[in-house]
Amino acid sequence: MRNLCYNIGGEYHLSNREEIVMDYRIERDTLGEVKVPADKFWGAQTQRSKQNFPIGNELMPKEIIQAFAITKKAAAIVNADLGLLEKQKAEAISYAAEQVLEGKLDDHFPLVVWQTGSGTQSNMNVNEVLAYVGNEWLKEQGSDLVLHPNDDVNKSQSSNDTYPTALHVAEVLKLEDTVLPAVDVLKKSIQQKAEAFKDIVKIGRTHLQDATPITLGQEMSGWHRMLEKTEKMITESADHLKDLAIGGTAVGTGLNAHPEYAERVCAEISKITGKEFRSEPVKFHSLTSYDETVYAHGALKALAADLMKIANDVRWLASGPRSGLGEIIIPANEPGSSIMPGKVNPTQSEQMTMVVTQVVGNDATIAFAASQGNFELNVFKPVIAYNFLQSAQLLADSMLSFEERCVRGIEPNQEKIDKFLRDSLMLVTALNPHIGYENAAKIAKKAYEENTTLKEAAVALDLLTEEEFDKYVVPEDMTSTL
Repeated sequence: MRNLCYNIGGEYHLSNREEIVMDYRIERDTLGEVKVPADKFWGAQTQRSKQNFPIGNELMPKEIIQAFAITKKAAAIVNADLGLLEKQKAEAISYAAEQVLEGKLDDHFPLVVWQTGSGTQSNMNVNEVLAYVGNEWLKEQGSDLVLHPNDDVNKSQSSNDTYPTALHVAEVLKLEDTVLPAVDVLKKSIQQKAEAFKDIVKIGRTHLQDATPITLGQEMSGWHRMLEKTEKMITESADHLKDLAIGGTAVGTGLNAHPEYAERVCAEISKITGKEFRSEPVKFHSLTSYDETVYAHGALKALAADLMKIANDVRWLASGPRSGLGEIIIPANEPGSSIMPGKVNPTQSEQMTMVVTQVVGNDATIAFAASQGNFELNVFKPVIAYNFLQSAQLLADSMLSFEERCVRGIEPNQEKIDKFLRDSLMLVTALNPHIGYENAAKIAKKAYEENTTLKEAAVALDLLTEEEFDKYVVPEDMTSTL
């Protein structure tokens, strides 16, 4: 038989009336009483949001919840240092925050993305859970102190400055600890292949048509350079995210916050995360504008565009195996058809290109959402957070999978490469300096129309001897870079 648990003035009291059997407790907020599942640590405001927004299955990202926990821990430490919060209360909040960061309280954050646009209820969800867990810890310490979600856990804060703070913290951690390491893995793997294939001469292609020769290593070096560039762009954009809104409270004025609070909380967040965060000097900007996030996601979109090119190049080059280009061989991940025996598809390229389309769509969502900062507050925060963090995680996962299950196993198909090189009409380009563009074009046209070699056409037109042709047309010499 379960007892009824009441929350009265921040304290929890069990009824001894054994005739009452319930699986919930009564919580109270400024709107009145709310039934909360007895086994959950959230309070009335969380429960109201859960009930009022039964929309979709997209929960507030775990990364945001953890960034909130970091922010709350830092705020508690600073408030205690400033003499605004009892030391033991700060210890209780820090203890509860660590439980969140260790993933021990994941089941107590049930709210969906499609809620209040300020993220207020997710902020309160964190406040309520930290208060509940912190109060249990205080009881274990034999303390009479009681944490209040608003007065203590949310002290010197507003949802309007804590959510953008949590967002920036989560974004920086995701970019620097997840995305950039994945870029580095793929970049290095491609570099190794480029070096290994640097002497394999193949035909180049522009407009999907034959072009002058290139080495397979040179072709892949372009992929490597793309990743070098976007790596720098992401790194640079992440620095702008290190300006934090904390200390702005409700509208950017810093009402109810100590003058030293913002700078000191940023320093404490930096200490906790190992990243160098700063206090945004103009809080009226940080509460309403998400231009830093738009900019950083733009760098992710640039990465996505590069990955689309790499993935498509790979599947074009590996097409066939007999009727396509087939210049490279890629690993077989799984059977490619339910009806065609022996078929193998470039599925790692396919997963990557699908991820890219999702990221580009997310970019549009973020841009639209970020533009809606009316007066002192943007109320599209949760959807911005959800899309940014999804893009970052998808890109990282996609790159690691592509590297491990495709790039590592790429091998040249020398027979196909040599055949296409021999048959290419664009080798005639090497003759331009010797016989002129128009004469070279005559050779190419004749060879094509009569299905002969360039050499045969050149000799037939009496433009070159065989010896002269062999002297001027050397594919290996056509791949040098100036």
